[in-house]
Amino acid sequence: MQVKIQSIHFDADQKLLDFIQEKVDKLGHYYDGVMGGEVFLRLEKSKDTSNKVAEIKIHTQTGELFAKKQCKSFEEAVTESTDALRIQVKKHKEKVKQL
Repeated sequence: MQVKIQSIHFDADQKLLDFIQEKVDKLGHYYDGVMGGEVFLRLEKSKDTSNKVAEIKIHTQTGELFAKKQCKSFEEAVTESTDALRIQVKKHKEKVKQL
């Protein structure tokens, strides 16, 4: 699956990029209509330690799905976002089946 990963105002290391690619690729197992996705990583300006934000947008044949999470690490934020998207993808698949 084609996934564009953008780290805003910092350079993500290859280990993080590979982790994100693996997590987003797994979403394709739940629905064949997943065409690709975009991931945006950024740091929030806050005093809290939970300042890492991951926004993931998945493109399907019939629309887009989106999740955004803010956590202490990018890995945790990506994991929570993909978990939320997994639920959305499953619901979207059932909805498309009914049409």
